[in-house]
Amino acid sequence: MGRAFGTNATHMVAAALAGFGWLTLPAAGETPVAQAGDSYFQAAQQDLQAILARKPVLGRARNVILFIGDGMSVPTVTASRILEGQRRGVDGESNWLTFERRLPNVALSKTWTHDAQVADSAPTATALVAGVKSVNGALGVTQQVRRGDCDSQKAAAVTTLFELAEQDGRATGIVSTARLTHATPAATYAKSAERDWENDAAIPAAQKAKGCKDIAAQMIEWPAGDGFEVMLGGGRANFLPKATPDPEDPKRAGARADGRDLVEEWRRRRNDAVYVWNQAQFDAVDPAHTGRLLGLFQPSHMQYEVDRAKDRAGEPSLAEMTGKAIDILSKNDKGFVLMVEAGRIDHAHHAGNAWRALTDTIALDAAVKTALDRVNLDDTLVVVTADHSHVFTMAGYPPRGNPVMGLAGKGADGKPYSTLGYMNGPGSSQPAAREELDAGKTSDPDHRQQALVPLPSETHGGDDVAIYAGGPWAHLFQGVMEQNVIFHIMAHASGLDGEKAGNPAQAQGPAQAQDPAQAQDPAQAQGPAQAQGPAQAQDPAQAQTPAQAPGRTKAGEPSGK
Repeated sequence: MGRAFGTNATHMVAAALAGFGWLTLPAAGETPVAQAGDSYFQAAQQDLQAILARKPVLGRARNVILFIGDGMSVPTVTASRILEGQRRGVDGESNWLTFERRLPNVALSKTWTHDAQVADSAPTATALVAGVKSVNGALGVTQQVRRGDCDSQKAAAVTTLFELAEQDGRATGIVSTARLTHATPAATYAKSAERDWENDAAIPAAQKAKGCKDIAAQMIEWPAGDGFEVMLGGGRANFLPKATPDPEDPKRAGARADGRDLVEEWRRRRNDAVYVWNQAQFDAVDPAHTGRLLGLFQPSHMQYEVDRAKDRAGEPSLAEMTGKAIDILSKNDKGFVLMVEAGRIDHAHHAGNAWRALTDTIALDAAVKTALDRVNLDDTLVVVTADHSHVFTMAGYPPRGNPVMGLAGKGADGKPYSTLGYMNGPGSSQPAAREELDAGKTSDPDHRQQALVPLPSETHGGDDVAIYAGGPWAHLFQGVMEQNVIFHIMAHASGLDGEKAGNPAQAQGPAQAQDPAQAQDPAQAQGPAQAQGPAQAQDPAQAQTPAQAPGRTKAGEPSGK
């Protein structure tokens, strides 16, 4: 009765308004006259038809490609979309990044970890590739690990999607603009109670005596199947002895204290192995005649995209590495699993430098396009996501078309403020007064956006991050999901979930199969007395201090991450 009365009352009011000429209602099924000629309305109708025409792909995914924008928060994606359009001279607000337009299944990922509201890259990458929530600072292990304790990692080791793929006879690869021993790529193969144990010299003597291996050695000695077919990224120093000068910069040397040359060891083990460390060597690689490829293009992280052209020996772009990796991996008839990480988005955010964070996000998008142009979404699942967020914001009420790197308005102090900024980080001027900004400053690639709380390194954010997916079973990415569910969807789609994998008994490591975190209430998770302290919970400094230029990867190299 109430609903009928409400409906009748609405019609009576509408009729009365129409009688005064204030409202004309269209007949049932007709489009209102005002909207009929509206361009936004028409575009939305076209989008609706495209959505209605979508059909889920239910076949098995031969291939899985996981793209990770390290620290690629939703505001990072939005600002990058606008910047990409503005750099091309088109409308930035209505622009689309490739992965937004071509990967139609979208969800949100909850990135909290077993012991922290705000994650670092080690447990989030572990969640993505192994399906469990772990503790900050640890790689390839469950929540049962104690950070920095070698003994605890042995029983907590997990099996990753890449190990399942190798057991099934598929090809595997990792590509990153960060060090290949850095947290995100390392999660695919390493089992380590401490993410910082990237070379043997970094492991405390007491822990080394217990038999823990450094991450670089684990990559070269990875026992899964026949090992990685493709490994491309930075971190050369972690594979070379301290007595070996770097080939690009003789003033630098390797980092290993054990005297091992892991690159040479890898080459001797593989008859079909090719090692490259510069652009010319990379360009000379013929995928048709290359079985395995290792590329280490910097002693530490690779260059930011905007600085890449200035590299003395030259290094490939993320898109170039992605394309070559796919060309090599695609030769395996059973398929492949590939991770591609834009690792330096995170580093630029830590430095409070939005320009490099956004341009590296655009470089990731170019890599996604390269992949989508090479594969068929009928048999390849492509997932684009982030491991965690950052405290990066878009603010004010700038008009449409305003340069996204520009000014948004004036604050209560009478000084201009920029559209982009940070909650904390090196861009803070406290306790001094806020800096006077102008368009010239904010558009400088080296500009550090202003921040509220002063910190030498900006922090991660705890907000959810987006997932974009296309291909077999991509429709399962929907709503809001725990980050570790992403692994389970990829494993299900590719038949590597234990039911169809080549070695079902190994589909889960013993630690995963018994991981109570997957069943317990988050409120009953590790208590405060057990949790990591703030120094451990925070991702180690990924970027330079304010005294260092944000874009340098050589003399101005960050000493941490």
